[in-house]
Amino acid sequence: MSRERGEQVVGHWIGGVGVEPSGGVAPIFNPALGVRLRAVGLATLEEVNRAVHAAAAALDSWAQLPAQRRARVMFRFKQLLEDNRAVLAAIISEEHGKTLADAEGEVSRGIEVVEFACAAPQLLKGELSNNASTGIDTYSLHQPLGIVAGITPFNFPAMVPLWMFPLALVCGNTFVLKPSERDPSVSIRLAELIQEAGLPQGVLNVVQGDKTAVEALLHHPAVSGISFVGSTPVARHIQTQAIAQGKRVQALGGAKNHMVILPDAELDSAVEALVGAAYGAAGERCMAISVAVAVGEQTAERLIERLRTRLSHLKIGAADTPGVEMGPLVTEAHRARVREYIDAGEREGAQLLLDGRTVGSGSGFFLGPTLFDRVQPHMRIYREEIFGPVLSVVRVPDYAAALQLVNTHQYANGAAVFTRSGELARRFVQDAAAGMVGVNVAIPVPVAFHSFGGWRNSMFGDYSVYGMEGVRFYTRLKTVTERWPDETRTEADFSLPTSM
Repeated sequence: MSRERGEQVVGHWIGGVGVEPSGGVAPIFNPALGVRLRAVGLATLEEVNRAVHAAAAALDSWAQLPAQRRARVMFRFKQLLEDNRAVLAAIISEEHGKTLADAEGEVSRGIEVVEFACAAPQLLKGELSNNASTGIDTYSLHQPLGIVAGITPFNFPAMVPLWMFPLALVCGNTFVLKPSERDPSVSIRLAELIQEAGLPQGVLNVVQGDKTAVEALLHHPAVSGISFVGSTPVARHIQTQAIAQGKRVQALGGAKNHMVILPDAELDSAVEALVGAAYGAAGERCMAISVAVAVGEQTAERLIERLRTRLSHLKIGAADTPGVEMGPLVTEAHRARVREYIDAGEREGAQLLLDGRTVGSGSGFFLGPTLFDRVQPHMRIYREEIFGPVLSVVRVPDYAAALQLVNTHQYANGAAVFTRSGELARRFVQDAAAGMVGVNVAIPVPVAFHSFGGWRNSMFGDYSVYGMEGVRFYTRLKTVTERWPDETRTEADFSLPTSM
């Protein structure tokens, strides 16, 4: 697609400077207004190669810096993020559509990972066994992978990149980020801020683009690792291709998160948590609750009554509207896709209690909260990830049936249980086959010093994101066995060193 006359174009960040794109462009919309804001460049193969080359040129000097000096850059970057939190949130809201409060929360969660990365001198400490065998010491080193690429989604254009590159950088790697082309502007601002914090040129590079840029990074021989967050089909493709080329990979895919409401749950607080988890950010979250599992008919009826009342007062509008709780979807195409799922739910016999299609006939990509009851596991709205403001209520007779739903779904990112029973909560924590579990917490996204990752078709690769799992992903373990000359020992040794 060609750029419009005089239109601003979001470009790349290569070698520490902004780069005007040389290829085609894609439009960027303001989802609340439904109008084209600007365009974004789509990287050519040559531009991706330039970014990787810049990362390669900066690698040795950056990797050889003491971890403490790398961490000092992160300390300054953290402060700059805090100083610019409102500005970053405004950029996110304009291109994504989420509320300003939600966008500021996104930036805050990203800052938490930067804060964790500031602990690099401690995180990268190895282990030592002094005199592991007579006269022999053994110790371990955590060394950088090299050049790492990150491919990030539209729904968290600041947070997910901040999950990746700060930790990769303090581990001594250089990084090439490929953000979503739907809301790319914040990625350039992040690159500017971290360079202002003292990051050498070329250590972080940003290439805008689409599938061409992704495939170029995936197949580039100088790239040693790929971090990805997106849909399951692409995550599976990323894993397959990366492993075939000997690259390390962490690839987070889709989700269908369940919230189990037991009969003894404190229902008012459960409903408030459910509404925020299902409809916050218009449901465009990989940790959104899209299935409410009501245990028992009485629980279901009470839940439905409270949900209908609460959702009738849900305030929908642009990010800067006072008191707004839910914004638009990111594009018109995505809104159309979510509407098709609502159509399918009706056709397959689910009971449509609230129809979001009645909202948003004017400007902007708005869709109202949609609520289905009596959803069955064979229905598409239950089986597939919708990524929109659509909540399905499934009625089950008991705890065992609820657990069966959680443990047999193709996705296993997160699951939550709401109950007053410590016994049942503990059972759920042990029994739920999902990567992240909440007890009376609807969105159990771990804090930065733990790690984020799902099971089954929600994650591909051996390492979760951030926390110590992130440190392990971005480093290679090297174990050293060391002996210094001993004048009393002169004969050849034909056996392996032992501790005997």
